[in-house]
Amino acid sequence: MDWKEILPELRKYIAEFGVHIISAIAILLIGFWLAKLFTKILTRVLHKRNVEPTLIGFLSSSLKFALYLFVIVAAVGQLGIETTSFIAVLGAAGLAVGLALQGSLSNLASGIMLVIFRQIKVGQFVEGAGASGTVEKIGIFNTTLVTIDNKVVYIPNSKLINDNIINYNEKETRRVDMIFGISYEDDTSKAKSIINTILSADNRILKEPAPQVVVAKLDASSVNISVRPWVKTEDYWAVYFDLLELIKKKFDEESITIPYPQQDVHVYNK
Repeated sequence: MDWKEILPELRKYIAEFGVHIISAIAILLIGFWLAKLFTKILTRVLHKRNVEPTLIGFLSSSLKFALYLFVIVAAVGQLGIETTSFIAVLGAAGLAVGLALQGSLSNLASGIMLVIFRQIKVGQFVEGAGASGTVEKIGIFNTTLVTIDNKVVYIPNSKLINDNIINYNEKETRRVDMIFGISYEDDTSKAKSIINTILSADNRILKEPAPQVVVAKLDASSVNISVRPWVKTEDYWAVYFDLLELIKKKFDEESITIPYPQQDVHVYNK
């Protein structure tokens, strides 16, 4: 067979294959454009429904990845390549990656659960997995906390969700629990009256529920008075520190003694 016979067949093959190439490129371009469009639409809908920003990012990325993969498979099929084998190879690769990244996938699933169930939110002060701080970011694989002294703690989501989570900002109000010990020689009614006067003068302390001021325990060296006012969550620490200082000063002015642990030693001469 000479070139005169091969050339027409070659031209015919190139022409047919060229159509497939152009079609595949068109599928890629249009498919990628539609994938971006659908992702933007999803993002807008989720924003309007006030969905957690972390979940919006995750869902948008997942949708875009799935659509891109579908477009690539369609383009490969247009080139005449058997897509069944191609999908099988992708599935095997995905299985291998999944087995290698079990821990990461666990963190990923835990991150989704944290966002969906909204156990914690950005800006809240929480305690969990042996750390406490303000939630700065709920990531796909880990959650970022900023401690009171401005340290950054990265907690794997799986570790956080499998531990007890204490959320200090979930409720609008909190109770301030304080104990003041006074001497057995002092008047408990007078001490309680002083504390109640201080509580009544502080506008940050809520009237309902009413604060409790009660004798809680007769300790070895002191009569312990429990003080339990309710405040708005954002006022908790300011009220706590102010009450400590004010009650101590007023006790000093009224000669109410705050005793320290002591023992009486009796020596007998034989």
